[in-house]
Amino acid sequence: MRHLRALGKYFWKYRARLGAGILFVVLSNYFNVLSPQLMRFIINYVDNALSLTNSPPENTDEGYDFLVRKVIDWIGVQNDVGRVVIIASLIILLLALLRSFFMFLMRQTIIVMSRHIEYDQKNEVYAKYQSLDNLFFKRHAIGDLMNRIAEDVSRVRIFTGPAIMYIVNLVSVIALSVFFMLKSSKELTFYVLIPLPILAVIIYFVNSTIHKKANGYRKLCRI
Repeated sequence: MRHLRALGKYFWKYRARLGAGILFVVLSNYFNVLSPQLMRFIINYVDNALSLTNSPPENTDEGYDFLVRKVIDWIGVQNDVGRVVIIASLIILLLALLRSFFMFLMRQTIIVMSRHIEYDQKNEVYAKYQSLDNLFFKRHAIGDLMNRIAEDVSRVRIFTGPAIMYIVNLVSVIALSVFFMLKSSKELTFYVLIPLPILAVIIYFVNSTIHKKANGYRKLCRI
């Protein structure tokens, strides 16, 4: 991992794009976790409205986000069930559009940042090549040197772009989901989270196997 410290100067250079990208990832996932909460309210609302028995109204302070509670208070005063469902559907559509918009901004910041870093790294490698003498190029194959400036730098870009984006996305999704799940039901959250460590281990071994087989296939193709 210490080799990754060399990327610190690039992250600092493009810190504005990196910070904005992380913010857009969190906002995208925030609007994503609001939709199930609103859906939960609508299902309970329609169930209570169509039920023959008068069920007590749902406590909107339990398990709901602040914005969702405001929306519930706004649409809850409507007496027409169909009107409430239509309004809630439009709000859910709006939340999906907001999530998509921030996902677009997320890629326009983090992925574009990785492209800038890739461009800078290729320029540095090319500048290093120009400073070397002819003896170096006689000892090393030109194709191998060109592969390093193309393939190797491109693999680094996967870390500086998609890897960071997906790590931040995963952490923010888990954090927001678990937070609202705990607010709704601590016991149910505990049962849901039990299989996650087992799934993580299985996914790790499956990905490692796929990666090894893919690299072996590439070596066979080169031969």
